[in-house]
Amino acid sequence: MKFKSPVYNVISVPIDKIKPNTYNPNAVAPPEMKLLYASIKNDGYTMPIVCYYNKEKDEYVIVDGFHRYRVMLEHSDIYERENGMLPVSVIDKALDQRMASTIRHNRARGSHDVDLMSNIVKELHELGRSDAWISRHLGMDKDEILRLKQITGLAALFKDVKFGKAWKPAEGKKDAG
Repeated sequence: MKFKSPVYNVISVPIDKIKPNTYNPNAVAPPEMKLLYASIKNDGYTMPIVCYYNKEKDEYVIVDGFHRYRVMLEHSDIYERENGMLPVSVIDKALDQRMASTIRHNRARGSHDVDLMSNIVKELHELGRSDAWISRHLGMDKDEILRLKQITGLAALFKDVKFGKAWKPAEGKKDAG
């Protein structure tokens, strides 16, 4: 039998038939949850959630995509727009293999490379995007944007930043040192 990736058989499943698993160690911080909501609101569901189908209970147990599932549960605008249906990719694996799949999915996403993120901030700035725009669309706070700008070391990124005056050289006085 030739292998076919589950993503080629995405189905639409009512959210009330989908249940979280009991072992997912992944947690998403509130700023990233807001960004996930914004992503789904603006782009729709671009990736299915991955589930195991439990025939005895006639339910789908989440392997990957719990937070995408949560967005629909917590946001009526998304629920209504999607008619309470989530795109699901089904895998048929034993519990231990599903647990391993969950961890692989979580770890494979990894983290953002700081240098790449600072280059993205630099490019957005060069395209005329404000810090407020970057914050809103990339889910970053002001401090994170500032740190990423500092990494690039470009003075142009700081041209609109107001700096305090910690000291001012006295005029007309010679240095006693």
